[in-house]
Amino acid sequence: MSTTLDTLWYTHSPVPTGLGIAVESGRLAEAFRPLGTRIQALRESSDREVREAHFDHHLPNSVRHGGNIPAIWARASGRSTRVIGLSWSDEVQLIVTTADSPLKDIRDLKNRRFGLPKWANVQIDFTRAQAIRGLENALRLEGLEVADVELVDYPYGGTYSDEQVRHIHGAQVTFNGNRVRRRNNELIGLLRGDIDAIFLKGAHGLHLADEFGLRVITDVGSHPDPLIRANIGTPRTLTVDQHLLDEHFEASVLILETVLRAEQWAWAHPEETRRFLARELNTSEYWVANAYGEDAHLRLHTNLAERSIGALQDLTDFLERWDFIPRRFDVRDWIESRPLEQLLEKVNVAI
Repeated sequence: MSTTLDTLWYTHSPVPTGLGIAVESGRLAEAFRPLGTRIQALRESSDREVREAHFDHHLPNSVRHGGNIPAIWARASGRSTRVIGLSWSDEVQLIVTTADSPLKDIRDLKNRRFGLPKWANVQIDFTRAQAIRGLENALRLEGLEVADVELVDYPYGGTYSDEQVRHIHGAQVTFNGNRVRRRNNELIGLLRGDIDAIFLKGAHGLHLADEFGLRVITDVGSHPDPLIRANIGTPRTLTVDQHLLDEHFEASVLILETVLRAEQWAWAHPEETRRFLARELNTSEYWVANAYGEDAHLRLHTNLAERSIGALQDLTDFLERWDFIPRRFDVRDWIESRPLEQLLEKVNVAI
């Protein structure tokens, strides 16, 4: 490294990622300890502006592994970031209705009411984007368009960064007593009969569907076409800021090496990995297995595969078409392959 890296800021979404396991297992801190670098969780900062860097990536010397929609938005909005890895962990992406609904399949959604979240004060409303993406992909399979469905907005106040993340019994939680803001308004609308269907994803979405007896119309997360499955978590982006690459290139290589080694550990330790992921998602191992598969440990695999690059471009085009980002860009120009190439030259790490 050309200069000393005093602090490395990290953040990872509460979803299955190699960086999450590297952090929670202590591997990331251990890897940087000999360099004298302090490892700092930006979402645990008491400063809201620092926490917001999880979404807009404005903080120098930072690494982020998680949902791709905020990362794409940050890049399209002018943030100088680079993708050094992509991971693909399929998850359930459900279009659900109530148990007594007359809807039987996706074709029945035509001229029906579909509930969507609408955050008023966030920089990028990734919850709305992921729901529209799931809905659009489901409808296209039946020759329909989103215009064939009536969209009903459910407003939310505040921002995603208002609450400081805390570790309690090994789980990341943001609960601070504000129950009103954290409720699922679309779900309430569905249960009241005001709308006909909503989008739910991941372990928490599957748990909600079970808890409230909702009927799954379709799961686009299980479709054989990867572009149909492509959404905020498929692929997940491992990004660093350009300053970190320019001034501390070896740190970028070390981050990637630590992530890949954490994933290799996961492949050989399925039960321990499920426990890690359950804490990461603040849920049970049962819902982890059902939402991400019994082989969830094997799906932790960061690389720069063509399938992931193609899906990332498809998502970028989708976000531009729906005006979630200000401009389209070529994701290949966003990718920096040198850390992975250098890593594979000097160590035996499978990709």
